[in-house]
Amino acid sequence: MSEISKAYEPQAVEARWYDFWLKNGCFTADPARVSAKRPAYSIVIPPPNVTGMLHMGHVLNNTIQDILSRKARMDGKEVLWLPGTDHAGIATQVQVERALKKEERKTRHDLGREEFLKRVWAWKEKHGGIIINQLKKLGCSCDWTRERFTMDPDYSRCVQQVFVDLYHKGLIYRGKRMVNWCPVSQTALSDEEVEMKPQKGFLYHFRVQVAEKDSAIRKPAPQTTPNCDDNLLLHMQQKVAQVPSEAASEKGGPQIDSEGRVWLTIATTRPETIPGDTAVAVNPKDPRYAHLIGKHIIRPLPIQLPAEQKLIPIIGDEHVDFEFGTGVLKVTPAHDKADFEIGQRHQLPVVDIMNPNGTMNELAGDSLAGMDRFEARSVAVERLTELGVMVEEKPYENSVGFSQRADVPIEPRLSEQWFLKYPGVEQARACVEQPEERSKAPRSDKMRFHPDRWAKVYDHWLTNIQDWCISRQLWWGHRIPVWYLRSEGESQNAEAGGKVYCGLTPPSDPGNWEQDPDVLDTWFSSWLWPFATMGWPEQTETLRKFYPTTDLVTGPDIIFFWVARMIMAGYEFMGDPKFGLPDAMPFRNVYFTGIIRDKQGRKMSKTLGNSPDPLDLIARYGADALRFGTMRGAPLGQDVLFDEKDVELGRNFCNKLWNACRFRQMQDVQGAADMPQSESSSPESRAETGRKAENSFEIQGEIRPELLSTDDKWILLKLDKAIVEITEAFESYNFSIATQAIYRFFWSEYCDWYIEASKAVLQGVDRERRANTVAVIDFVLSHLLRLFHPFIPFVTEELWHGMGYSADMPEDQGGKTLMNAPWPKPFDENLRINWGLDDGYLESAEKRYDLVREGRNLRRQANLPSNKKVKFIFKPTPEITPNDVEVMRLLLNAESIEPVQDYTPARNTLTALTPVGELFLPLEGLVDVEAEKARLAKEIAKMAQEIEKVQQKLANPNFVQKVPPQVLEEHKQRLADWQGKQQHAQATLDSMG
Repeated sequence: MSEISKAYEPQAVEARWYDFWLKNGCFTADPARVSAKRPAYSIVIPPPNVTGMLHMGHVLNNTIQDILSRKARMDGKEVLWLPGTDHAGIATQVQVERALKKEERKTRHDLGREEFLKRVWAWKEKHGGIIINQLKKLGCSCDWTRERFTMDPDYSRCVQQVFVDLYHKGLIYRGKRMVNWCPVSQTALSDEEVEMKPQKGFLYHFRVQVAEKDSAIRKPAPQTTPNCDDNLLLHMQQKVAQVPSEAASEKGGPQIDSEGRVWLTIATTRPETIPGDTAVAVNPKDPRYAHLIGKHIIRPLPIQLPAEQKLIPIIGDEHVDFEFGTGVLKVTPAHDKADFEIGQRHQLPVVDIMNPNGTMNELAGDSLAGMDRFEARSVAVERLTELGVMVEEKPYENSVGFSQRADVPIEPRLSEQWFLKYPGVEQARACVEQPEERSKAPRSDKMRFHPDRWAKVYDHWLTNIQDWCISRQLWWGHRIPVWYLRSEGESQNAEAGGKVYCGLTPPSDPGNWEQDPDVLDTWFSSWLWPFATMGWPEQTETLRKFYPTTDLVTGPDIIFFWVARMIMAGYEFMGDPKFGLPDAMPFRNVYFTGIIRDKQGRKMSKTLGNSPDPLDLIARYGADALRFGTMRGAPLGQDVLFDEKDVELGRNFCNKLWNACRFRQMQDVQGAADMPQSESSSPESRAETGRKAENSFEIQGEIRPELLSTDDKWILLKLDKAIVEITEAFESYNFSIATQAIYRFFWSEYCDWYIEASKAVLQGVDRERRANTVAVIDFVLSHLLRLFHPFIPFVTEELWHGMGYSADMPEDQGGKTLMNAPWPKPFDENLRINWGLDDGYLESAEKRYDLVREGRNLRRQANLPSNKKVKFIFKPTPEITPNDVEVMRLLLNAESIEPVQDYTPARNTLTALTPVGELFLPLEGLVDVEAEKARLAKEIAKMAQEIEKVQQKLANPNFVQKVPPQVLEEHKQRLADWQGKQQHAQATLDSMG
């Protein structure tokens, strides 16, 4: 056992051990070692963006993955944690384009595709390894020899082959459809790449004139229902004519001006798109407007068009909501998905008035052309006002789709794109275990979601799935392997079979063909991640041994982006009989993390400035502290309220563990003092004595059952329960429960109670009993270090070797690294019998500890500091041993505890009734009783004032209804705290007579 330094310095320890693990190949998986006795465990990292930087979400996600991987190694499994990065098509290209514009004032088009891609690769080489190195600082035990990148040549070939296979199966096709368009990135986006955000804007009401002269009254046919008769229409028209147009627009319905012209009021959030309107729609069941169907209105914009070119029809469509706005909908097929569908049903023309970059084109009219869409909105309102048709602007909040990457509102846009009909949908739905299935009869052949509520969300999405837009108008990414025959070319390529060629290699006469300029959606490459990273389509040894993977850890926000698609890809491409898999699903368990939020519940972001830099936290507190602090507050599947104090707690925990191990080493120094030494002994003999002192208590010596104290048995039973609790928490993926159990057992039960209680023996003269207690300490500590290792790997590895616990272990079971030491098992019956571990010892020890708690409470009642030596009198109920009395004295830090069976307390004696007897604290000579009574009375009066203040606030409806919920809860807790303090002080005062 080498001497542990006085202070724990995490930076030096972490760097040294991570380097050791790497040099010794501790993270490297070997398929050849997989067997029935050494089963495979595999997990693939959700690949971070190649240009990304470590953030708190990464910390949470990758710490969980590392915990799972390290626990699996300790369970004797062959572990593959496969790392890699994603090329992040949009995000990376945007960064490079920004840098190009800033540094050279150029665009990618100035460089051309080939030269621009060289710049992107250079950017990748410069920035791509940053996040990998940051993950290493966190302690991630990935197999770095297998690091993958989605643009690696081998991986790219997998992506291309998948496209070609699905194309020839008829699942990939090209078509012109309405897509989500990002004006900044100038590319299509899938629905999953659009984030809905609440936006405050305006609902603009403007009027349009009905062109036909006979629009005011319609002669009903004989079969017309009473709801549409002449009297009703006439009554409605007269009523509208009698009220101002603003009020009329509130209720809707046609309006007639003094010249007999009929006007309709329309509500819209996007007046800038009026030039693209090709109809207005009303619900055919709406009696206000049904008679106008088939007529026309005069569209007010563009202003310069002659009236006859502004005529657009009034159509009837049941999509129109009676209640929204005025019940009249402007239909802009080129700029709204719902409007596009209406246009398809009614064969309306599609007029695109916007450029790809979000500016208005010439079809928007002279007054709007060239403007940004939002600037055009303001100008359109001005023009409508000038025309006298703007009715009002009402504040309005609605949800607007934003591009997740560029963080700008998307534009619905009609565009020709590549689409994929999802394969394996039914298999993907059937393989996930639903909550009701698990409660009835859990099935091992089903994939499990943790928490299982996400299974319902997943199933709902697959029920309503739409074809996936897989093409992106970018240059960085996997280029679509499709070529088009040039119009002037005459290809003799037999493979082409027409004007479109799709293949893994270009056509044999490339001069006659032009490749599709688009690239594939980034998610089209990452949906292949679990098997493409392992060598697919070849039957590699890695693929045979480690697929399907065991666990996936990810966020619920990409359940559709990634998780569902990986499942479908697994069934489509790993279901081939050549792989010999009983089930092609890509993983057995999916753990969904929560979102990291600040302590106010806000999502972390650079804008709010509430997102700490994990590397800064590691530098200040250590990686173990960050890992433990984050995991302690991360309940299964719930959002994590991050507070830096949790990281401080993690650091304190590591320091406490360090000091607990140093305390064990100090017992050897104490042991040396018991060795007889002559004053005349030589330096050589004193050195020999020192060497003996180093080993004065055998490391992990044999525990002698006959020498076990009640406290020894108590801590061993508590250890057994902790092993069970932590292991079960792992099995249910409740890592916060595991960390809480770790914290409770080590800090409270082991340090606060057992170590203090053990001093009764360790400070005694019975060397055999002391050696036995040290053996118990070694047994507990060696198990603790193993239980803690997945969570705090660095400090536990350092202590495992520093304490000498690795010395007698086989090299592959903890002798070389704690990482491979066996995971602690619950005590078997033979061990419990041999050591006499009856659960009754838990109760008897707890009773004595209850007495200690009561004694400490008596100190607090008398306002006596914990370090002041006081005398207690104890009237025991059952018999109690001198050792137990000494344990209680140490735990109470008392001068003495005197057992007296017939004690009668004098005046001014505090009393506590406990399960093992009565405890008395005579105050005579310790405090000035009268002064203490006066002090308590004053304190009680102050407390009453504080209670009254809080009660007045809570009784005020204005306060209760207006403050945020957390503020209200803080005040309620404050009231409860003050009332508890007052009751405690009053009880103390009453006891003083």
